[in-house]
Amino acid sequence: MPEAPRPDLDSLTTPLAWADADGGIAGNNTAFSRWLGVSARRLLGWPLGGLDGGDGRLREALARHDGADAPLRLRRVGLRFADGEARFADVWLSAGEDGGWLLEAHPVDEFPGDDPALLLPSALSAALRGLAHELRNPLAGLKGAAQLLARRLDAAQGGRAERELVALIAGEVERLTGLVDRLLNPAPARPHEPLNIHAVLERVLRLAESEAGWAVRLVRDYDPSLPELHGDADRLTQAVWNLVRNAIEAGASQVTLRTRAEHAARIGEAAHALALRLEIADDGRGVPEELAERLFLPLVSGRAEGSGLGLALAQQVAREHRGSLVYRSRPGHTVFTLLLPLALEEDGDGG
Repeated sequence: MPEAPRPDLDSLTTPLAWADADGGIAGNNTAFSRWLGVSARRLLGWPLGGLDGGDGRLREALARHDGADAPLRLRRVGLRFADGEARFADVWLSAGEDGGWLLEAHPVDEFPGDDPALLLPSALSAALRGLAHELRNPLAGLKGAAQLLARRLDAAQGGRAERELVALIAGEVERLTGLVDRLLNPAPARPHEPLNIHAVLERVLRLAESEAGWAVRLVRDYDPSLPELHGDADRLTQAVWNLVRNAIEAGASQVTLRTRAEHAARIGEAAHALALRLEIADDGRGVPEELAERLFLPLVSGRAEGSGLGLALAQQVAREHRGSLVYRSRPGHTVFTLLLPLALEEDGDGG
């Protein structure tokens, strides 16, 4: 019979699972089941090799590794339960009790806490913090210039288009200042508040219009009946803008932002009566096949000049909102889908 979780291992924050001599999972700690996105009970009895994310490396290691040997390390292995989303980790396999196995996972596919720089190598993290510090003065200058322009427009009774552009500059300066502050002084996430997702999308589209001009056709396909979403407007703006900018940089001539209500939605292990389905569709080059399995990992980019952080950050924002981010792609048709529980599902705590 499968064993109950061991208290000495369950208290650890490192994801751990242990299997019996037949290879079935005999137990796992809370950190492991939460990281994999499945209940601990469902994992019991599941073949340890059945967690292989698709490249066969975990199964191969279990088949060839003698439990008496030194622990075996596998770098960036994909693990998934059944048809769930793959999670990536550096994995250590070592001999367990009674001829079984102990699997120790060190996740690499998500940011710890609220500071994405912590996932990066220490030298790069330090460089990012240094850059953030240096950005403060230019951002303050931009903020002052935007305020001066706004006052001059007021005095000259400037047109609506000019006022909107100045407001856009001021708003983006505020958002970038907030990002810089989070890099330099990590803090707990702000409580989520009711917001109109279409206001977020309009902000993103104004940014896209300013960057791409008439080179890209931006299409709105909104469901106006959607209720409010509980979330962080700045973080959602950041996530959606990263997705739209990726589409523009992939050579898209048209980008469509589509919102729909999805009933009886399932996000991971959670069921929701109502969720927001937000799709960002484009007709660009698509996702390179060689990047398909690693697309959401930090520092992975299809462009030589790309940072490889945009999609990883977008996925993190989705998780902060108890949602998911997935995609499908072929040349000429790529769709990133953000699925988020809607306000009707909030329990009133604003989180």
